[in-house]
Amino acid sequence: MNEFDVIDIRLLDALQTDASLSNQDLAARVAVSPATCLRRVKRLVEAGIIERRVALLSPEKLGAGLSVILEITLDRQGAEHLDAFEARAVLEAAVQQCWRVSPGPDFVLVVQVADMPAYHALTQRLLTQDANVRNIKAFFSVKRAKFDPRIGLPTP
Repeated sequence: MNEFDVIDIRLLDALQTDASLSNQDLAARVAVSPATCLRRVKRLVEAGIIERRVALLSPEKLGAGLSVILEITLDRQGAEHLDAFEARAVLEAAVQQCWRVSPGPDFVLVVQVADMPAYHALTQRLLTQDANVRNIKAFFSVKRAKFDPRIGLPTP
């Protein structure tokens, strides 16, 4: 699905703002009938445009106030080594994002943990015990100025 019309764009925009809208409310916001809204959202989901709908939670209010961005460089970069590290990283609940990147480090991870002891435990499990991890560079967040998972939408 590569073709979007004005209604698709308005639906996607509204859902990026508030995915908890009922079909009735979403239809009213986009100015289409509820049946049309339901059919179009279903089509966007089936096409993989809408991957999933989630709630964004407050890390601080849930006791996960330490955000860390990690650059990981592996000693051996063969496909099997990259795949093995990636598989371990994505299984860690504290790892919110795992990116293979180039050039520079092999991976960038975004991690959300409670505090420094929790971060230390994570590094012991994921990084220190892996003989293939050559270098770790950690960046600790001191302030989150912006967090917005929205994607810019095309103009139909």
